[in-house]
Amino acid sequence: MATQPKEKYKTITLDEKSYPALLREIPDPPETLYMLGNFHDWHKPAIAIVGTRKATSYGLRAARALGCELAAAGITVVSGLALGIDAEAHRGALEANGNTVAVLGSGINMIYPATNRPLAEKIIEQGGAVISEFSPDLPPEKWTFPQRNRIIAGLSNVTLVIEAPEKSGALITAYLALEYNREVAALPGEITSLNSQGTNKLIKLGAAIIRSADDVLELLGLNAPNPKTLFDKLDKIENVILQCLNKPQNKDEMLDLTQLPADILNQKLSSLELKGAIKNNGGLYEISNS
Repeated sequence: MATQPKEKYKTITLDEKSYPALLREIPDPPETLYMLGNFHDWHKPAIAIVGTRKATSYGLRAARALGCELAAAGITVVSGLALGIDAEAHRGALEANGNTVAVLGSGINMIYPATNRPLAEKIIEQGGAVISEFSPDLPPEKWTFPQRNRIIAGLSNVTLVIEAPEKSGALITAYLALEYNREVAALPGEITSLNSQGTNKLIKLGAAIIRSADDVLELLGLNAPNPKTLFDKLDKIENVILQCLNKPQNKDEMLDLTQLPADILNQKLSSLELKGAIKNNGGLYEISNS
């Protein structure tokens, strides 16, 4: 069940200057926000990264890589601290030492799910925030999650859905973002995947297709980072992978060359693709020249 935090919460009311300006623009902004943490950068561009709790490995890798790359570019990553896509988006932002904000579907004294309590603590420690509009001791209920979704959409310039079945809370967030005249984007997925039915539907309805962090930056009207800067920010494992790509290699060859566990290699390959460092041409990975 939910667990109580050790930190003392703060409150931000609608009439205060410190209240997030984007959130104030929606038709029904919360009168009071309860907050754990010392986050103040509400003026920075923000992206909501949301999706299903029962994500595939593809969705988890994409959420983490995009959260990392966008946070590294100075974008605040907003999500709901739920299992699956939400948690990975937060973790990606933390890996980049960037800003991330978790919006709870419970009171601030009742972190939910309890398994993500350490993640909430890390968000706070690294300068982010955990917030809620609900009274501090309110436990999570079925109705609280759809209601909190309007805050996730309201805090964000762009709402990006990574994976979502056709009936998903993440789609509620996307439709609310449309009502608020905000950008909505989606990661395309396999047409046979249940988790891609919602995202592919959004794309059919006109949502922006996201293939990389650069696509999100373009939606925000920002320039993509210089490719040389991206290479400078790669971690040791990513650099090892690049050193093996003196010629195009398939995944099996990469496993042999790097001696990495398959799950780590998959994660790093996805991260490198999203950063624009490598590209996949018909199953062969090679260093990107763009």
